[in-house]
Amino acid sequence: MGNGLSFLATPEKGTVSALLVRPERARWLLAFGHGAGAGMRHRFMEEMSRALAEVGIATFRYQFPYMEAGSRRPDGRATLLATVRAALPAAGETAPDLPLLAGGKSMGGRMTSLAAAAAPLPGVRGLVFFGFPLHAAGQPSSERGAHLARVDLPLLFLQGERDRLAAPELMRPLCAALGARARLETVPDADHGFHVPKRSGRSDAEVIAGLAASVARFAADIVG
Repeated sequence: MGNGLSFLATPEKGTVSALLVRPERARWLLAFGHGAGAGMRHRFMEEMSRALAEVGIATFRYQFPYMEAGSRRPDGRATLLATVRAALPAAGETAPDLPLLAGGKSMGGRMTSLAAAAAPLPGVRGLVFFGFPLHAAGQPSSERGAHLARVDLPLLFLQGERDRLAAPELMRPLCAALGARARLETVPDADHGFHVPKRSGRSDAEVIAGLAASVARFAADIVG
């Protein structure tokens, strides 16, 4: 799903792939990085991009170099951050008429916020996190979120209530401390991948549609 593109991630790592999905009545564009264990064609990335298109959000999904090379071991942080920074102008060039949001699933989102904490992201109006990975599974800590205080952008955190990488009792005070620029929406019964059990009374597709609606509300509030 999407139009195949590519851009230079870093001079050392070379070119990586990207996919642009632009609905007919797009109002915004999201530069959408993948999680650590699965690339831009992962089922969640595909389904989320489709749901976002239905609410007027175009997506520019992109690969990190290690995934492009077929490796399961993420690149070093410097390469990941450089890729985020390279992806943003590449995304903007595909749809220069659309306001730009940035973020991603798990690692993709966190690398985007780390890049924003280090230096401004030109043209980016807000950040969107699909399951911000606050800590390792079974090791509750807020340390990985400390850099968010240095991000001067509106932030949307979409988190599963059962996310083992982001304990709700840690996410709530973290977001509260960030003030009005941070918005936290917790999905009942959902895990880190936003899967919900049958007993929840909802399907995964309904959850993903809800996430897309949340992103659209956020975009409308901060951009219009």
